[in-house]
Amino acid sequence: MKRILTGKALVPVFLAMGLVAGCATTPQEQPAPAKQQQGPSAAVMDAINSAKAAIAKAKSVNWIWRDTQKILKKAEDAAKAGDEAKAIKLANKARSQAELAVNQYYLEKAKVLYAEASKASGLSGSQQSALNAAAAAIGNAEGRKAYDLLNPLVTELRAASIKVEVVRGDSLWSISGQADVYNNPYQWPLIYKANRDQIKDADLIYPGQVFTVDRNPSAAEVDAAIEHARTRGAWSIGVVEESDRAYLGGSLELK
Repeated sequence: MKRILTGKALVPVFLAMGLVAGCATTPQEQPAPAKQQQGPSAAVMDAINSAKAAIAKAKSVNWIWRDTQKILKKAEDAAKAGDEAKAIKLANKARSQAELAVNQYYLEKAKVLYAEASKASGLSGSQQSALNAAAAAIGNAEGRKAYDLLNPLVTELRAASIKVEVVRGDSLWSISGQADVYNNPYQWPLIYKANRDQIKDADLIYPGQVFTVDRNPSAAEVDAAIEHARTRGAWSIGVVEESDRAYLGGSLELK
């Protein structure tokens, strides 16, 4: 008995062939590659790193504005969010604040040093020039420049002088004769002249007074002091001798 193939039996074969043909000729869609996240630009990182460096300097002197680090954090957040213009602006603001804080720190230090240096007498030409330049820098609020001028100057001046406190029984003569002062009592007029703001009568000093002693007087200053000590003449306590006035250049006024 013959088996008759009907159209219905051919349909699945046709469809199956069509499906196989379609798989071989039609490419399937591939998923698009994921976009790689790009980091902040070099300009942003430069601004942020400059701010960090300035803040580190401010921290090192313990002189920093309260909100400076908060501003830097906002800059870093803006950089992560991709807002580079905002990140750079905030980073520059944080850097500027830190630099101003450091400058203010050195300005305050410079003012103290200037007050000390300006009281020194007998400055050399180069020392006076440095003092004048520092005064101009302070006037222009250039703190670091003023400090860099004054710090070595004051160090030099301190090394060139010592402080001596008067104790009961002291006189300018005995102080000058001490080994760690001049080791020569005849140089007492040097102490007198350097401390004329405290000493009204060279023969009358008081316990507790603190005198500045110049350790490096010039040869001419030493000669003049010794000459005055040897030729001063008669003296009385409570009286400013005319010879003392002459030695000081007539600038001493008895109060």
